[in-house]
Amino acid sequence: MGKKEQTNNNQQKDKERVQAVLQLLKKHAPLSVKQEKLCNSACIERFLKVKGENVKKAAKHLRNCLTWRDSLGIDHIMADEFSAELAEGVAYVSGHDDESRPVLIFRIKQDYQKFHSQKLFTRLLVFTLEVAIQTMAKNVEQFVILFDASFFRSASAFMNILLASLKIIADYYPGRLHKAFVIDPPSLFSYLWKGVKTFVDLAPSTMVVSSLDFEESLEFNDFTTYPRAASLRFNPSSIPSSGKIGSCSSSRFSFTVSHHFDSVKPWYLSLTDTSSAKVGPTTNTKVLGPAAISPLNARSYSFASPIDRAPRGNYNNDVGPIKKGFFPSTPLPQKTQEMADHSEIRHPRAMRPSFFQSPAMFFKKDGHVVSRADKCRESFQPFLKFYRRPYDEMTYRSKMRPPLGGLISIVSPHLRRRHMSVSQRF
Repeated sequence: MGKKEQTNNNQQKDKERVQAVLQLLKKHAPLSVKQEKLCNSACIERFLKVKGENVKKAAKHLRNCLTWRDSLGIDHIMADEFSAELAEGVAYVSGHDDESRPVLIFRIKQDYQKFHSQKLFTRLLVFTLEVAIQTMAKNVEQFVILFDASFFRSASAFMNILLASLKIIADYYPGRLHKAFVIDPPSLFSYLWKGVKTFVDLAPSTMVVSSLDFEESLEFNDFTTYPRAASLRFNPSSIPSSGKIGSCSSSRFSFTVSHHFDSVKPWYLSLTDTSSAKVGPTTNTKVLGPAAISPLNARSYSFASPIDRAPRGNYNNDVGPIKKGFFPSTPLPQKTQEMADHSEIRHPRAMRPSFFQSPAMFFKKDGHVVSRADKCRESFQPFLKFYRRPYDEMTYRSKMRPPLGGLISIVSPHLRRRHMSVSQRF
């Protein structure tokens, strides 16, 4: 009962703060119908949360926000004003994530500010944010923004756009941003961001990622999907041996050139003797003993370990069976004494770690420390599909509600054609 009573008391205090903010707003100046609709309980609670539950500061901040919206004319913004931007996909809502948060994508080119004013960019940003807020469900209050910086060559030019966008979101849309990702920025952007992010309010929610970290072509988990990588697994029987063209042979092995141009290894070794004229005595592979060439040794660019590369079985009747893992790549002289027991061999002791270790060792969890770059990649992974999804103007326009959608969204839903017979037309 104590927890329920405490919860009820907290809810009652929140309602009292919300009413106090509304009274301060109305005392300063009367609110219009649209302003009263905007200043609902959820909106005032977000402003209170940002200002530390201070009623006076929250009311002042909300009043400044209403004044800014009136000066910018947000209530009269429509899609007809940004027909070129909507056709190119400069800023749009790509979809919703698993928690129904809208995902916004900004693909602004570097020369955009040369031909457009800062006020027009601000209106485009606000228009996109308003469309995203319209598509939110009742229990959703935040959105995710993806800034595609791959079109920028100047780090300072992109920094100006990013800082202006984050400032507008922090000042006039408090508590709305869940996460912001900067994708493929210029090379010098990371150095500028380190010096500036301490003065940015939304810096903890902003992450810098690279799309190259998510390329499937860099992940060689399945060799069958990559023909050139699959050719590393050489099969001698797959390549027929040619006669005399491009081949070299001796008494121990034959060297044959493959005519498959897509193969990484254009040659291979085999144990068959293809030479017609032999130089020197002919020998058998069993007599060669340790020097015999196995199919594993005959591979070019072999990645096999010396243990796996060693032949198995009795290769020399005088020496006897050869132990696994003891056979090197070059022949050894005949053993004259038996090896000692491996349990009696004293190996050198490994150095123990120093007692004075880094303080970061005390904060390890299960011996694994996750870097900030790894955290950014993991956070961006659910939104990668939105970044790679192709832009469709009609799909984006279908998410706009009147009056943001412009004349198309206003006229077309209410346009009803009456059925007329042939006799009524004339």
